[in-house]
Amino acid sequence: MDMPLVSVIILNYNGRDYIEECLNSVFDQTYKSIEIIVVDNASKDGSKEILKDKYRSKIKLIENPANLGFAEGNNVGLKNASGEFIALLNNDAIANKRWLEELISGFQRCDASFGMWASKILFYDDQRMIDTAGHLIYPDGLNRGRGKGEIDIGQYDKEEEVFFPSGCAALYRKNMLDEIGFFDPDFFAYGDDTDVGLKARLSGWKCLYMPGAVVYHHSSATAGRYSPMKAYLVERNRVWILIKYFPLRYILLSPFYTGLRWILQLYGAISGTGAAGRFTGEYSLLKLAIVFLRAYIDAIKGLAKMIKKRIRMRKIKKMNSGDFSLWLKRFKIGAVEIALRE
Repeated sequence: MDMPLVSVIILNYNGRDYIEECLNSVFDQTYKSIEIIVVDNASKDGSKEILKDKYRSKIKLIENPANLGFAEGNNVGLKNASGEFIALLNNDAIANKRWLEELISGFQRCDASFGMWASKILFYDDQRMIDTAGHLIYPDGLNRGRGKGEIDIGQYDKEEEVFFPSGCAALYRKNMLDEIGFFDPDFFAYGDDTDVGLKARLSGWKCLYMPGAVVYHHSSATAGRYSPMKAYLVERNRVWILIKYFPLRYILLSPFYTGLRWILQLYGAISGTGAAGRFTGEYSLLKLAIVFLRAYIDAIKGLAKMIKKRIRMRKIKKMNSGDFSLWLKRFKIGAVEIALRE
């Protein structure tokens, strides 16, 4: 059986509590044709020293001089990768021992149009609950994991096409990434896997979900699940996603979809429902408003740069606005689910 080399890239930033269990799960993989690249984003919690002392002979360790974020940190790993495939694994995720074997088996049964493979990601602290089973998209550029927060009773155990994978645990063709480019460093973190997924889709690539490729995730362990930083980056970056990739008619319609989402999120913030409710439970409604205002100000500041990237996208774009509309119908998430579910 063909066993192509897989470069497993793990980005570490202050992951002292998780990195050893994460790495050990990769060492235990049944699929052995791998190289392990750990990129440290200038950690200050002692995790970099653990990597040096315990694992230097087993991994390729790259030390960044500063925290470059999820996007550029993983880009550094990609530039040092030798594999035919790139597997991303968060430092706060633990892979089932058959994770890579299942992902590669998906590649071996796919036609050449598939360039991405998605894992079934469960919450580490409650392994009955789904974090992500592939991603869905909302018409204003926001996205959410399919099945997020649902109890896993086998409803996502079918091997099937999904929109794109979560960057927490995904497999990509290296030649696809060489063709389209990897993460956008301007995003820093959050929405970066959406950026790659849409860029790949518009370039004619597809994604297959592999339910047997299971990973357990300490969700948002680095930034905090409901932190102001995460809320800011998610909202700013979704505007940039919209401008970079969505057809003009959806950009013009986006204020309607965003307004509907805001109304529901305001209800959630007041009633304590959904992510907005959890955020205001820890902070305040005023804090949430300030975070959103800052996100939109900075998103506007970056619009010219995103428009230039949209124009450059034409060089590799193979799909049209009709294809995009079909994706929004097939992989769309509703306003109530995205605003009021955690």
